[in-house]
Amino acid sequence: MIQVYTGTGKGKTTAAIGLAMRAVGADFRVYMMQFMKGLAYSEQKIIRGFAPRIKLATTGKPFFVAEEGMLTDDEKKAWGDDVVIFPKGSPPADYKRMIEDGFDEAAREIITGEYRLAILDEINVALFFGLIDRGRVERLMNEMPDEVELVMTGRNAPDWLMERADLVTDMREVKHYYAKGVEARRGIEN
Repeated sequence: MIQVYTGTGKGKTTAAIGLAMRAVGADFRVYMMQFMKGLAYSEQKIIRGFAPRIKLATTGKPFFVAEEGMLTDDEKKAWGDDVVIFPKGSPPADYKRMIEDGFDEAAREIITGEYRLAILDEINVALFFGLIDRGRVERLMNEMPDEVELVMTGRNAPDWLMERADLVTDMREVKHYYAKGVEARRGIEN
């Protein structure tokens, strides 16, 4: 099956990690590639402690990417040097290459059939920004072993992916304390 967790609400990665815990409890091996993330998140410490039952890999840079026009002036000011803004459809070539290399690594691992659950965390965002192309993702979905459950997370999942998926959860933000200026908190958001 192919599962997609998308939407503006909090909890997409958290849901995928919960599924990974359930899979490990059933003696399944899990592969997780986190796109657009470095090793800076609290959950990664505990996930790495489950090795070799869970294999965690990351690919990304320690900054946020956004297309021109996506952020308000206040948001750009708040992000400062931690955001790279690029013209729509023209992501930074080095970043795109890094994401593609990470995807190729993930595809090689998933195709082996060694893992019953494979999580491509934030792949939807990478697709949205054009950091990975649809053809690569579809090729993986066509070639992966039938017994592999594939989970794809991140905002802005493309329509074609949601149509292809067997399960789609759209996490809708109703209310979030970010609106009050509360920054990401260690152990809760990162």
